[in-house]
Amino acid sequence: MKKNFNEWLETFKESIADYKYYISFENVYGNTEEYKNELDLLNNLVGSKNIENEFVKLIEEHPNAIKAIPILLAIREKKIYCQKNLNGINYDFDNFVCSKEQYCYFMKETGLFDLLSNRITNNLYDYVLGVNAGLDSNARKNRGGHLMEDLVESFLVKANVEYSKEMWSDEIEDKCGLNLSVITNNGEAHKRFDFVVKGKNTVYGIECNFYSSGGSKLNETARSYKMIAEESKTIDSWKFIWITDGKGWNSARNNLKETFDILVDLYNINDLENNVLEDILK
Repeated sequence: MKKNFNEWLETFKESIADYKYYISFENVYGNTEEYKNELDLLNNLVGSKNIENEFVKLIEEHPNAIKAIPILLAIREKKIYCQKNLNGINYDFDNFVCSKEQYCYFMKETGLFDLLSNRITNNLYDYVLGVNAGLDSNARKNRGGHLMEDLVESFLVKANVEYSKEMWSDEIEDKCGLNLSVITNNGEAHKRFDFVVKGKNTVYGIECNFYSSGGSKLNETARSYKMIAEESKTIDSWKFIWITDGKGWNSARNNLKETFDILVDLYNINDLENNVLEDILK
């Protein structure tokens, strides 16, 4: 029986976040410990009254101390470009290749000398611990994607089917004897599916995602999967399944409905809880 779109959308969940979703302290501690020696050296500059000279002396004696400078600005990259009055410099903090004067100028212009000399922080290790905690929050998007994949995988296990994770279109063609050229533009583009299930007579390509907030990406996702759904109809022994959820879809409901209207195998978590995979993956 055809589902009612509005009623189906009402069953979407607010969140699937677990206790490890918000921050990974294991990563925070590890990323901070990586710079412990360098931070201990730079800590000698805290409260300095002659910080420029003491900084130059420090990096002359311990050039590796510069490796911790980018993380003080919440930057993980080791090369940083800066310009002033259209004069740009590429700073390298992985190797001591810039002049001592240039590193000193960088510390002054970015405000790091003020941070240290004015005792705005008294311990750089604790400061970087906070920086890494903030940076780790940016990884929530990736963790959210893995949460949905883990959730879908648990229902595949429950359905007692054999499946493969993260398979590319060319792998599927080789292992399952299919021709997916209509999806891959005759091999010009490569498409990866989150899960692939090989049934008795049909191969199922499954994509899954969860959106707790809106944005333009949702419209792009809906349009992209609508195209895959239409293309999949022309492929023998192949079926495309999309499992999505999240209240973020409320802001892109019209685009989602367009895909809903043409893709029979479009499901949410509520459908999974009602054993839809066990019914269709036979």
